Amino acid sequence: MVMRNVKDGLHSINYGMYVVSSKKGDKINGQVVNTVFQITPEPITVATSINKDNLTHEFIESSGVFTVSVLSKDAPFKLIGLFGFRSGREVDKFSQVDYDIGNNGAPYLREHTVAYLEAKVIKKEDLFTHTLYIGEVMDGARLSDEVPMTYDYYHKVIKGKTPKNAATYSGGGA
Repeated sequence: MVMRNVKDGLHSINYGMYVVSSKKGDKINGQVVNTVFQITPEPITVATSINKDNLTHEFIESSGVFTVSVLSKDAPFKLIGLFGFRSGREVDKFSQVDYDIGNNGAPYLREHTVAYLEAKVIKKEDLFTHTLYIGEVMDGARLSDEVPMTYDYYHKVIKGKTPKNAATYSGGGA
């Protein structure tokens, strides 16, 4: 079967909505991503893709750790906008939210979060505009019984856009 519209095909891949965070010295930062996935069960490993131009990329490169906050379906657009469309170079994102610092020193969101994972980078792969980070999960917990937000829900119900630095950006902001 020949795919006539590649973008439509790519939009059918199931994604979630996450905030990936890290640290650099005593500074913390995070960003919304839609790509986090488990790779192995033992040891437990996950991967995420971060744009090289983003401050979170700089922080992960510096510290070698990251956290993943799994956003709940009820996460407000204001929260997604703060972490998805604002740069940590211009605003202290974590001053506006309830968060904790994980055992790896990186922050995770406590509000509108279903679960969090703490990881240390064990491998990375340079992929043009992004780096794929593979992390061994060192800790984490389920924080609520809420339903995780999907990327499809974000687009269809919340009517959210995709920022240009996102791995799934295809032009035109959608």
